Amino acid sequence: MSPRSEELFAPVSPGVELCYQTFGEASDPALLLVMGLGGPMTWWDADLCELLARRGFFVIRFDNRDAGRSSKLSGRVSRLTLLRAASGLPTKVPYAMADLADDAFGLLDHLGIERAHIVGMSMGGMIVQTMALSRPERVRSLTSIMSTTGKRTVGWQHPSILPRLLGRRDTEREAYVTTSVAYGRVIGSPGYPEPEESARRRAEDTWDRGLNPAGVMRQMVAILTQPDRTTSLADLPMPTLVIHGLADKMVHVSGGRTTSSAVPGSDLLLIDGMGHDLPKPLWNTFADAISRNAARAR
Repeated sequence: MSPRSEELFAPVSPGVELCYQTFGEASDPALLLVMGLGGPMTWWDADLCELLARRGFFVIRFDNRDAGRSSKLSGRVSRLTLLRAASGLPTKVPYAMADLADDAFGLLDHLGIERAHIVGMSMGGMIVQTMALSRPERVRSLTSIMSTTGKRTVGWQHPSILPRLLGRRDTEREAYVTTSVAYGRVIGSPGYPEPEESARRRAEDTWDRGLNPAGVMRQMVAILTQPDRTTSLADLPMPTLVIHGLADKMVHVSGGRTTSSAVPGSDLLLIDGMGHDLPKPLWNTFADAISRNAARAR
């Protein structure tokens, strides 16, 4: 087993402190894992992080602001605000996708890491795309998983999941766990169904790390107001990999296809039966693809 740090904290900007954890040797090339909407870093399973560390990476996972044990910000976002943002109307936001990208760079600065391979899932994919565009000299390789470019006509949500996205959040632990497990069956991978026991453990851990419904709303409005990166992505110089499930209900596969089409020379890995999660049977597939993409940077 590779070395694993305790959970630590990094001040990345005034009022924002990120909780993070590392796996592997600090002398190896850094691999930064960026999670999606409302998800703590533990959604990057520790065993998956260990697997990537054994591939020769210094793996870093962290809680985004407003998730897990990282700083919880202020600024109320109403459902009316979300509807305005979804309609493309001018909307005042607590923070933007660029701020989330700057947080990630702040964590790398804290660790003394100048350049890193960056991997993002869902909203995390949007964050790493933004990182690569804003400071390409600091990105060795880019992997965008089940994400999209910010273009409104691609990467849409299946209508069946919208009520849950906009619904009221559970306020009791057991209710949250039950709802989370059921929702996971809706958006998860039909070809790789997750055992209920592991889904319950992840939901319990998510609650225990500090569920933040108001933070989810702030992150959601950052997603809805992000710019369309499609044209800008054509300028990315680093090796780029796009992974997407063909059964993804949260972010339609058109988001992944558009991302890959926008980046010259990118690799596109489409997986049959994969939804909006990281199924354990696919971990070696992910690790192989990420390693191949990173090797192109050498």
